[in-house]
Amino acid sequence: MSLQTLWFVLIAVLWVGYFVLEGFDFGVGILLHVVSKTQAERRAVLTTLGPVWDGNEVWLLVAGGATFAAFPEWYATLFSGFYLPLFLILIGLIVRGVSLEYRSKYGRPQWRSRWDLAITISSSIPALLWGVAFANIVKGVPLVRDVQGVVHYSGGFFNLLNPYAILGGLVTFSVFATHGAIFLALKTSGTIRDRANALVMKLGLAAAVVTVAFLIWTASAYNDKPLVWILATVVAVAWVTALAFNYRGREGWSFLFSAIALAFAVITLFATLYPNVMPSSLSPDATLTITNASSTHYTLRIMTIVAAVMTPIVLVYQSWTYWVFRKRISADQIPSAEDGILDTINL
Repeated sequence: MSLQTLWFVLIAVLWVGYFVLEGFDFGVGILLHVVSKTQAERRAVLTTLGPVWDGNEVWLLVAGGATFAAFPEWYATLFSGFYLPLFLILIGLIVRGVSLEYRSKYGRPQWRSRWDLAITISSSIPALLWGVAFANIVKGVPLVRDVQGVVHYSGGFFNLLNPYAILGGLVTFSVFATHGAIFLALKTSGTIRDRANALVMKLGLAAAVVTVAFLIWTASAYNDKPLVWILATVVAVAWVTALAFNYRGREGWSFLFSAIALAFAVITLFATLYPNVMPSSLSPDATLTITNASSTHYTLRIMTIVAAVMTPIVLVYQSWTYWVFRKRISADQIPSAEDGILDTINL
């Protein structure tokens, strides 16, 4: 395996980690007003994210940094061509982080309600736009190579809002919402758990329809290699298994298979891309591949050594965090807002 291929695989793994972990974060935010009706219930819902949400976002930072270092031309073309949607995602992530930190800094109910609404909106926007962005990368975007050999994006924002990309956005939005509902069913008890479980089947079936349509479109139109069809089948089987386990009340297994389905969905997209990293819809000559978009061999070699040392440390630490905060949470454990205690506690 070449270093270019190795780093393509490692970047795919980083996106798998981000979508699996940040996916349920987004889902919880999307469903905040659906599964919780009182301030105590909302606090309980957000407390499930309290110890982990900012750590989950590290996967995005590392994926972006790895892309910049390993495939700088891919990074430059991606961020220049997708500037507006990526900027909206960035704004959403900023507002979401501020909302989670600030909602309990002041005692008035209106204050918390406004920040709760901000959490829902700022979770929904990235959940939708990530699907739009990745669908466009797989489909191909209007790239041209100038006389100096530099690749440029020649389209506009509305070029990105094509039917295939919009379907991709609906896939990530619905799958993240279902993944978040399964996570809440696993991490809460009482009324919140009951509401979350009731949502899983409804959201999961809707997500299954759009996901199957998207995967069939992807495999048939953009890469019909047998491997892509096999991976798409794994996604479908894992998703149905997750819904079946949830129906039987086995939330732990349901969450595991939901995570597997998300992971293989990302793997399917990267398998569809390979060996390209950003196909051109205008000229094959402008297509970026793992070869013409990569850094030097020396750079990739140094990055590989650093990754080999640091990645296990990060994985062990994050696994330990999830183990420590593995208990269920209920609204009965949350102090009443009227006694003034809630105002001094984060989230």
